[in-house]
Amino acid sequence: MLRLLPQAGTPRVPLRGMLVYALALLLFSGMDAVSKYLALRHPVPQVAWMRYSVHLLLMTVIFAPAMGRGLVSTQRGGLVFARAMCLVGITLCMMFALRRLPLAEATSILFVAPLLVVLLARPVLQERIGVVRWSAVLVGFCGVLLVVRPSGALDGIGVAFALVTALSSTVYQLLTRILSHTENPVVMLYYSALAGTIVFGLSLPWFWFDAMPSTLEALLYCSLGLLGFVGHLCFTLAFRDAPASLLAPVTYLQLVWAGLLGWLIFGQIPDGYTLFGMSIVAASGVAVAIMGRQPEPVVK
Repeated sequence: MLRLLPQAGTPRVPLRGMLVYALALLLFSGMDAVSKYLALRHPVPQVAWMRYSVHLLLMTVIFAPAMGRGLVSTQRGGLVFARAMCLVGITLCMMFALRRLPLAEATSILFVAPLLVVLLARPVLQERIGVVRWSAVLVGFCGVLLVVRPSGALDGIGVAFALVTALSSTVYQLLTRILSHTENPVVMLYYSALAGTIVFGLSLPWFWFDAMPSTLEALLYCSLGLLGFVGHLCFTLAFRDAPASLLAPVTYLQLVWAGLLGWLIFGQIPDGYTLFGMSIVAASGVAVAIMGRQPEPVVK
């Protein structure tokens, strides 16, 4: 089984960690782009089920032989299940948001989640939040308002789904922080894949392939789980070589990937106000990372 933490005496290579982390973010953005493409043509629960079922299959094949029953062994099963259901909600709402919003704008709204975690870190995690971090959070919210401004052309329902995604992601990140002290990250990820496969699988009798996918769409369906699995694997392995404080600012590179993929695949180019708002969100997140302990980045 892959070792997820560096062994004692093993030298870290921060640059390699940052590059692997950037690759993970590209894969996450690629998964969003594929999800958007498929969700425009097929029912969202069907797309989500394929994303999780392939992910579950890959994890079972790779980790089960070495871990055995340890792959489902947890000390705080209730919270692990709640965290998994949060990720299911994130996937569902994000796919509905992507049906109505450009990729870059939807991603930038999702990035309000790390800022919300900062707001809740004191009452929930008992962490001290300085004036500079509070200020960065407020500026970040202003950036989000520029992206979703009432006079803009974004679909209101899509924005609502993106905001619900951000709220669900906030709870997901807080639970991840709480569980990180007692739970194996592989086990938590396996439970997430298992929960998504079961929940979305229950909806299949109502949505199962109303329109049969083309050969390209079938390949894209299979790629969803692969992108998610490899993305999460790279995300985890990056921490073997680089500390969280160094990787956290790189998280906002995902906004760049989302913008590029949205342009290349869908021909969607954010306007000047939106680009300015995205820049503010990214700058605020980097400031939060530099001034203190950064909440876990957005993952899917």
